[in-house]
Amino acid sequence: MKLPTPRLPALIAATMLIASTASLVQAADPIPMSGPQYDQNLNKPGIPGARTCFWATGPYSGNPYLNVAWPDTNTIYWGAKFTMPEGSKLSLEGQFAHARYTSYTSYDDRGQPVESLADYLITPLPGHTNPARDGADRNAVKRSYSVDVVAGGQRDTSRLEGFFNEGATGKVIAAPKNNGTQQVIVLRIYTPDKGQGITGGVPLPVPVLTLADGKVVRGTAACQVLNSSQQLQVQPDAFGMPISRYRELLTLPGKPDTHPATRPSTWYAQFDRKQFEGIFTGEVGNFERKSEGFYPTVDNQYIRTFINRKFGPVYVLRGQLPRTPHTMGGDPVMNTRDVDMQYWSICSQHGAANTTVVKCLNDEEVITSKDRSYVIAFSRVSDRPRTAYPECGINWLPIPDDGDGMFDPDQGNMMIRNMLARPDFPHSIQKIKKTGEERAVMGPYLPAGAYMSKDIFESAFTCRSPAELSSLNQQAEDADLAQRKAAQAQ
Repeated sequence: MKLPTPRLPALIAATMLIASTASLVQAADPIPMSGPQYDQNLNKPGIPGARTCFWATGPYSGNPYLNVAWPDTNTIYWGAKFTMPEGSKLSLEGQFAHARYTSYTSYDDRGQPVESLADYLITPLPGHTNPARDGADRNAVKRSYSVDVVAGGQRDTSRLEGFFNEGATGKVIAAPKNNGTQQVIVLRIYTPDKGQGITGGVPLPVPVLTLADGKVVRGTAACQVLNSSQQLQVQPDAFGMPISRYRELLTLPGKPDTHPATRPSTWYAQFDRKQFEGIFTGEVGNFERKSEGFYPTVDNQYIRTFINRKFGPVYVLRGQLPRTPHTMGGDPVMNTRDVDMQYWSICSQHGAANTTVVKCLNDEEVITSKDRSYVIAFSRVSDRPRTAYPECGINWLPIPDDGDGMFDPDQGNMMIRNMLARPDFPHSIQKIKKTGEERAVMGPYLPAGAYMSKDIFESAFTCRSPAELSSLNQQAEDADLAQRKAAQAQ
């Protein structure tokens, strides 16, 4: 069939459309993507680390593991996706890890926590020890437990979250069926003892499923019935802010090219998602005080700030470290009474659309003075001051070379965790009730920062390592001896 010849106006319109499209393609993007930059050494088939048919998603942490939703590099996370048959009962049988903290947390399809069950709450099996409790033998051989998973439940936002609940016990966690089908639980192991591996020296917990007819299936058989190999069903903003929305917030009219960083830097306690966007928009209000980030745990509370290298290549933080238990070295007895909280860490991260972590320092890694004060320098690897090393008494964390990992190569993003604060400790993130009172509540436990050059940092923060101090003392003795000899010369 012969097609009709197009009329002249149609040809002109088509030509204009093609020309217009070409100009759009060739036009320079005013905010081009500067990242992410991936480590090609990790570009290999498969993900390293232990997992099972039930704990099939993970491990999550820093590289080389799965890295999303701002994990802590001293923590390992596993996810389970499953569907309990009607009338069934599910339990998880495991052993307490040789670690600072372990927990189970259930989530909805936006990555928001529903319920959490921390290790110190769990009653061990008869004749066994819960090493997470105060005064317990952390190296006990008999350390088994069983927890029950029930279908349903919803988050109780009226309860106080993030505080240590002295004397409380529990062994049940509720996991709702998102969209009527999928249940999600995340297992966390914080700071495994050195030499114990990422699972804390024990196997991953095993599912035990009792069906409605009384039949009991375990392990692989339970995985099959629970359909634990199903794909994760989540909303687009479960793991991070959608890229298009992040770009809108980053490029708001009238904002400087350092946005959302300020000088001096501003710290923001984490409330809900609306408040998180308020960091960019400037909106303030009565936000809900709950951990509504990207797969957070309700036992943590978070506070964050943004920095920008356009203010200076080295950013220096000075603050006070709260008291926490010592566990990394395999300490034999757990101490949860003479502390301010269960865990503390500070992390360098990418931005809100690329929620990967670069590196964290936890409370046992941070070098402090006798009064528990610390100095942490943030910079790119190429800008690292020669005195910013642990042996000099100065901590260092890297600012990623690709900045926010998306649009701003100069942006830095840091976050502090406070876990299970003691109710009588007045300076925890948990005590902050509204945006703007962060500094007043936390006092010296909220670090203060300043920008400077590498050369100025090296002059202001000199090395105080034992070797350096010994060398200085020896040189002083040598100089004194030489001066006395010179003075006595005939």
